[in-house]
Amino acid sequence: MKSPVVKRSIVIAGHKTSVSLEDAFWKGLKEIADDRDVTLSDLVSSIDTDRRHGNLSSAIRLFVLGHYRSQTPPEVVHDMIGIQTRTPSVLRAD
Repeated sequence: MKSPVVKRSIVIAGHKTSVSLEDAFWKGLKEIADDRDVTLSDLVSSIDTDRRHGNLSSAIRLFVLGHYRSQTPPEVVHDMIGIQTRTPSVLRAD
């Protein structure tokens, strides 16, 4: 069975390293880089510089998740991850 995690080599600040991510995260990362008109290496380098803890793969996943979350209305994110949202009532001031 093929692993959903894809390992790729990337150059960050002149150093070659390998990063293991699920294909969906690679696609999202490439899409963000294209939208920002930067190279994948430059985007990963900035993620690497800004990360506080954890490994680079985790930092990339959190970056991609944060990017798409910021573009999605909260009620859609809640529905996607299964959080029940309260339906506003015309009888109650929210």
